[in-house]
Amino acid sequence: METAVNVLSQQFRSQGGVFLTEPTEILHRLNKIKAFVFDWDGVFNNGTKNIQGTSDYNEIDSMGINMLRFSHWLRTKTIPITSIISGEKNSSSFQLSSREHFSSCYYKVSHKTDALDHFCALYKLKPEEVAFVFDDILDLQVAERCGLRVLINRPGVSMVKNYVTEKNLADYITSAYSGQYALREACEMLIGIGGYWNKVLEERIHYSTTYQSYLEQRNAIETTYYSRINQQIEEANP
Repeated sequence: METAVNVLSQQFRSQGGVFLTEPTEILHRLNKIKAFVFDWDGVFNNGTKNIQGTSDYNEIDSMGINMLRFSHWLRTKTIPITSIISGEKNSSSFQLSSREHFSSCYYKVSHKTDALDHFCALYKLKPEEVAFVFDDILDLQVAERCGLRVLINRPGVSMVKNYVTEKNLADYITSAYSGQYALREACEMLIGIGGYWNKVLEERIHYSTTYQSYLEQRNAIETTYYSRINQQIEEANP
């Protein structure tokens, strides 16, 4: 297994991905993960806002997250807890999280560690059981505490990347930039490191009874929304 992980990591390195943590250690941490948490702006998109003040996502990244959740289900026979934590209010994040049956979606929580604390308490998790995909300064305190961290790359943030590297705040930096399917790259890397890439593809391509069983369980999840209300994080109706 170690040889397979190292061979796979070379594929991502050859494309420009940076492993700040050895791939075999990433596998070790991945085996402890029970939840996947994503920042929104700069992760699902390049951070640009439209005139309504929201930002979009793409189906390529959405497929990656679904396949990542499926790979977790294949390994553990449980649906991973999946959430978005954003400091802003993005209607697109509500639509995606509902359609894809994420466990929860946090919005307008500017100090994101408060959301992480609430999230871990809600689902009875330890921070080291959370994988976090992020992109910028406001996410770093969350990244400091999570068990597995992927930094979405972009031009113009070399000082941030240097800081993240020096402070050990990420395990992998994507080669693709935000808004250019970097989230899909992060998902494919984690699926591959976990050793389930071929199984995931074959089951999904043939829409197997195994995939249908996963999908039935996934689609039974109803997304719950949370925001800061009266200085506390509470269930909200976006």
